[in-house]
Amino acid sequence: MCGVLGLVAHEPVNQLLYDGLQMLQHRGQDAAGIVTVQGNMFHMHKGKGMVRDVFRTRNMRDLNGHAGIGHVRYPTAGNAGSSAEAQPFYVSSPFGIVLAHNGNLTNTDELYENVCYKHLRHINTRSDSEVLLNVFAHELRREVSDSAQTHLSVDNIFDAVSKLHKRVRGAYGVVALIAGYGLLAFRDPYGIRPLALGKFINADGKIDYAVASESIVFSSMGYELVRELNPGEAIFITLDGKLYSRSCAESPELAPCLFEYVYFARPDSVINGVSVYQARVNMGVSLAEKVKRELNIDEIDVVMPIPDTSRPSAMELAQHLGKPYREGLIKNRYIGRTFIMPGQATRKKSVRQKLNPIESEFVGKNVLLVDDSIVRGTTSREIVEMVKAAGAKKVFFASAAPEVRYPNVYGIDMPTREELIANGRTAQQIAEEISADGCVFQDLAELEAVVKILNPDIQRFDNSCFSGQYLTGDIDEAYLQRLSSSKSSSAAAFVQPSLIDHSVRIDDQDDEA
Repeated sequence: MCGVLGLVAHEPVNQLLYDGLQMLQHRGQDAAGIVTVQGNMFHMHKGKGMVRDVFRTRNMRDLNGHAGIGHVRYPTAGNAGSSAEAQPFYVSSPFGIVLAHNGNLTNTDELYENVCYKHLRHINTRSDSEVLLNVFAHELRREVSDSAQTHLSVDNIFDAVSKLHKRVRGAYGVVALIAGYGLLAFRDPYGIRPLALGKFINADGKIDYAVASESIVFSSMGYELVRELNPGEAIFITLDGKLYSRSCAESPELAPCLFEYVYFARPDSVINGVSVYQARVNMGVSLAEKVKRELNIDEIDVVMPIPDTSRPSAMELAQHLGKPYREGLIKNRYIGRTFIMPGQATRKKSVRQKLNPIESEFVGKNVLLVDDSIVRGTTSREIVEMVKAAGAKKVFFASAAPEVRYPNVYGIDMPTREELIANGRTAQQIAEEISADGCVFQDLAELEAVVKILNPDIQRFDNSCFSGQYLTGDIDEAYLQRLSSSKSSSAAAFVQPSLIDHSVRIDDQDDEA
């Protein structure tokens, strides 16, 4: 999914960006990057790995300036193994611009052809984020050329975003810096990816601003949540702290990603006016009713979560079933998230390293395991087998999300349809595949109702991985087949990681190491 962060302050922002990215680390562990701006100079450091591994004291000292952007990467497009695709990306024309992107474009190939061969812009990677940056830079150049001026106005910036919305399809929450001008942030017309605005009033009464993928960043830095950007909205914050905003899309509609509430977002975040924690608690109530309908609850001795995301749902489910809630699986917090790790072999090996059962909690009991979702089923199968080996008589499995039957094309790196365990299978067949004695999935309508009741202004959701219905209207069978082939090629092209460190002058074409 990725996480983005932008800051305009009246103090150095390097430490704030580092701290904020650590709060967004759950959104991507593949790569991290920070760019700060000081006058007409960008200072950049980015590389493969987690935030704590990419940045050292010497790197932080070089990130000077009172404004900057940061990114944590979760690979969904391009070459996941290439350090060249760590963000932010940079262009020098028509102005020095750096950009970081959360989401995924669905018409990248078309845009790539236009940018490279019609607009004569150079793109160094196959990342959709670099394509997006060049589309914006081209539209910004046209705005300045049409107005016959050399100085960039706020209207020029917003008009460029409006034209970008007309050309680009997919999901995007974006932060960008324009050297000498300020920080730009904008959100796709459906609001699929989250983006929020925060502020801090310093001792002099001046306001510092932040834009982030999740609100949890603000509280960690002492900022307060102002509001979330509306679908299709852009905001621009000058380097001296003036804030401007405009709706730049013709027909915006709030249709956020449903999977954010199920799995990706931190429980202590508020997204689109919805407490993620409360949504997950309410999912447990709804799921309990489904369990009552589909399982003999007299057979269930104990309810246990598969840590950590499912814990709020599992606790509420146990209460509504009148069953004991226990913690029988202990997580090793120093092992990476299996959902993000590439390759089935790595994933299978990592489960045993990541979770360890407390055997006394399982011996002779019928256990209902609760997880946020089942995707490939590899992890679920390993856990069920582990629990049975620990002495459980029967193991039932409940998912707080419906069956994941379709790929997600808007920023979640889900596997191809053929790899999804729910593809072409019933709940009973899925239970057999993961060695469970029964399997219960949340109903899609119930899941949507759980979230929407917390914010009735949400018009609909991106629920494509559950329903196969894609908001942008440009996804067909041919697209999904190309996506499957692309994922296979990317996996085969994996390369070893490295670090990149650049300081970039806006009047230079080349990066200065």
